[in-house]
Amino acid sequence: MTVRGAMVVWVILLLLVVSGEPYRTPYDQEQDQNRERPDPWTDPRTDLREYHRDTSEAGAKECRRCCDPGEEAPPPYPNPHYPRPHPQQYPQYQVTPQINITILKGEKGDSGQRGPYGKAGKVGLTGPRGPEGFKGTKGSMGSPGEPCKSQYAAFSVGRKKAIHSNDYYQTLVFDTELVNLYGHFNMFTGKFYCYVPGIYYFSLNVHTWNQKETYVHVMHNDREVVILYAQPSDRSIMQSQSLMLELEAEDQVWVRLFKGERENALFSDDFDTYITFNGHLIKPKSDGPREGQEKRNQ
Repeated sequence: MTVRGAMVVWVILLLLVVSGEPYRTPYDQEQDQNRERPDPWTDPRTDLREYHRDTSEAGAKECRRCCDPGEEAPPPYPNPHYPRPHPQQYPQYQVTPQINITILKGEKGDSGQRGPYGKAGKVGLTGPRGPEGFKGTKGSMGSPGEPCKSQYAAFSVGRKKAIHSNDYYQTLVFDTELVNLYGHFNMFTGKFYCYVPGIYYFSLNVHTWNQKETYVHVMHNDREVVILYAQPSDRSIMQSQSLMLELEAEDQVWVRLFKGERENALFSDDFDTYITFNGHLIKPKSDGPREGQEKRNQ
């Protein structure tokens, strides 16, 4: 290379350095143009109504048919001011028709039948005692009551014939009636029948036999209540037994002679009465306790 050619090369390089402009591609030039344009959303000088009108007119010029089957939808209109969005950037929505149910509401129907009762709940706790109420007015005088009715029952019977035991139990039957109020003692069966429930007093008196045993029971229905007993002795004596019983209606009280496992007998003769059985009512069951008496007993 000659000296003249070398000088030409140095001059070209010097001019490039002095100018200071780097090499720019077409993409860089397009980006510069976009920067020089004002942003319609941030620039106060931009009229948004004019901007939307321009964009709508631009879109109307390129209207295409997109509803025919077999054809793909045209690509969106490229806006030179904004970059094209990515196809997966926005979700795809499906339009679903909705019906206002309130306009389809009918008239109110009839009331249905009442359902069955539910199970009873648990008993709640007792609440506190309420305040004392006001004293009421004095009531009117009632009608006079019935006169006091007194109830009685009493008997006293005796036996003049002696009796000896045998192989079975014997009911002691009496042959002499001393007192038998209202006929409550049955002379044929030898038993007292209770017609007035309440508390009764009974007593039994017998005469023992020489060298023989005396063994009898006072019975309440079929139950042995008390015993009258005397051992064999060289002389005869009078023996007695007494008790009180609470009887209900139709109860029976009687005397039973023990069966003949032992030499058992009661002495008497045809002239004198040696055996007696007595009973009378002390207090009827219908008479309640006097005021305050029941509390004192507790």
